[in-house]
Amino acid sequence: MSTALKISTQGGVHTITLSRPDVRNAFNDEVIAELKNAFLAVAQDSSVRCVVLAAEGLAFCAGADLNWMRRMADYTREENLADAGELAAMLRAIYECPQPTIARVQGDVYAGGMGLVAACDMAVSVDTAHYCLSEVKLGLIPATISPYVIRAMGTRAAHRYFLTAERFGAAEANRIGLVHDVVTADAVDAKVAEITQALVNASPHAVRACKKLVQDVAEREINNALVAQTVAGIADIRASVEGKEGVQSFLQKRKPNWLSSR
Repeated sequence: MSTALKISTQGGVHTITLSRPDVRNAFNDEVIAELKNAFLAVAQDSSVRCVVLAAEGLAFCAGADLNWMRRMADYTREENLADAGELAAMLRAIYECPQPTIARVQGDVYAGGMGLVAACDMAVSVDTAHYCLSEVKLGLIPATISPYVIRAMGTRAAHRYFLTAERFGAAEANRIGLVHDVVTADAVDAKVAEITQALVNASPHAVRACKKLVQDVAEREINNALVAQTVAGIADIRASVEGKEGVQSFLQKRKPNWLSSR
């Protein structure tokens, strides 16, 4: 049985932890498959309200495992297509996970590891972490992770850091929008807990619908089709059981029923 991941659930918070600190949590084809399967599995669990992606050791994720890179060096184009396809499927499983996802970044993030952070909905970073899109130094491009990283940091920042492969700190990662909060090492867990508690306290159905709303609306032209879709979205949620309960509980100055049992 692989020890690449540690998985636990407590109080509706599901934690998936990268557990290969000896290789700076770099991933290979086996780790990619495990991460994909872990997120696909939790997506089916309605009792889970949010997912934390964490890591052990000094680095959050250093990108590709060196041994895996050595194997890739001899791959044919067809083998590279299949290999990159698995990485893409893993990132998509994280991005499309119906529950909110939070990256708990306790150390450095390099190359493909940037895709893990960017594919999550939120990110909390320790203030000593460094970030780097190092691919051009190796004659490569961050192609597979680019849809997520560009969405997270924005086009302007991507132009700089994709092209220069500069290393930048947590404060800059926060400034460009890649991470939401930067805290000291002893405050990381408290900040993550603050966010997960907010998510657990909110309407489960509305949280999932909001996540999908952001993904559906982002980067799209504001046209009749988009306006109609957003109009239908609010009409549907208002008419739902949780939507009605949430509004009624607010008007009646009481806790909604999804909190009353806690």
